[in-house]
Amino acid sequence: MRKNFLPWHFSEHLKACIPFIFLTVFFIVVPLSQKANANDEPEEFVEDHSHEDIQRGKRFFIGLLPKDRKFETCVSCHNLNHSNKFNWNPSAMAIAVKFKEKDFAEFQSAVMQPNGTKIELSHKDIKIEEEDLRKVKQYLDNLAITGPPSEGPTITQIMIFLFLGLLMTLALLDLIFFRKVKYRFVTVLILIMAIVVQVKMVADAAINLGRTPNYAPDQPIKFSHKVHAGDNKIDCKYCHHNAEFDKSAGIPAMELCMNCHVLVREGANSGKFEIAKVVDANENKKLVEWIRIHNLPDHVFFSHAQHVGIAKVDCKQCHGAVEEMDVMSQNSDLSMGWCINCHRETKVNFKDNAYYDNYMKLHDQLKGGGIDTIRAVNIGANDCMRCHY
Repeated sequence: MRKNFLPWHFSEHLKACIPFIFLTVFFIVVPLSQKANANDEPEEFVEDHSHEDIQRGKRFFIGLLPKDRKFETCVSCHNLNHSNKFNWNPSAMAIAVKFKEKDFAEFQSAVMQPNGTKIELSHKDIKIEEEDLRKVKQYLDNLAITGPPSEGPTITQIMIFLFLGLLMTLALLDLIFFRKVKYRFVTVLILIMAIVVQVKMVADAAINLGRTPNYAPDQPIKFSHKVHAGDNKIDCKYCHHNAEFDKSAGIPAMELCMNCHVLVREGANSGKFEIAKVVDANENKKLVEWIRIHNLPDHVFFSHAQHVGIAKVDCKQCHGAVEEMDVMSQNSDLSMGWCINCHRETKVNFKDNAYYDNYMKLHDQLKGGGIDTIRAVNIGANDCMRCHY
């Protein structure tokens, strides 16, 4: 009786659960779609800027107007959304913030009579009526308040994880109660595969917790290491002068940048826009809120002085080929395994570095021919207390 009773009994419960399942899906999908469309319509307006004016300004900016346009659209150079491709031109948001508190005459002058070789070349064919340009300014003013449009929803790991959990639940219910699937090995296979994928997702998430390889955030100033360290051959330690003597390599002050940019006021790639930020920050004593790229957990001690100042480790060994990067990115995952492997492989210059004179036993072994190479691991670099004290 039990064998025949449970499937029918539980099917009644399943019917009651169907609305709950639909509601669950509804409350997952709807918030995502609302988030995707959050910036489609401006939530607030700048005073004296109507919705119609803002929308018309947007159409001019993205190139829908004028219909007989014979010049490049604004958005073709000044991206609205984050782009994985490096763009030397200022984003629409950067322009909006810069001109938010400035009057239309100054904005009009910047567009129609630009000052700078690069921007003059880019704007030479632009022909737009004053009233239409005023609408573009209104659109940008509103953009400075509402922010750039959000990107559409993506299938995240958590959504996949929840879907697999639902799939496992249905498979278990069919195995134990319903038995609707004719070939039971199919249900078992689905259950096993879902469990394996979920376990792998959890393991990968745990292993990669806090690791951000290839992390390359948008910085407040488009600073190119390729231009400075690569093309102009500026030594890393000229800007990061603390690297040899301190735990942190340090962030160069704007006064240091002005050693060069007191004369160099226009870049070959970025024009005057980005360098103007440096000059403004220096003259008005503003803090530039750089986004840190290389982060270690709080329980890990790392000293640039030990690695750069004493061990003479080349910067690119950890940071990669910085001289080739327009956008600075994290080269390695900075995991404990990565550090340990480096300590195992890195040779220590014992002969020409007075810091290692106290390692008399190792010096004697080198002289006696007992060993021919000293690596970082041989002088305790992988001892737990060196990094986790």
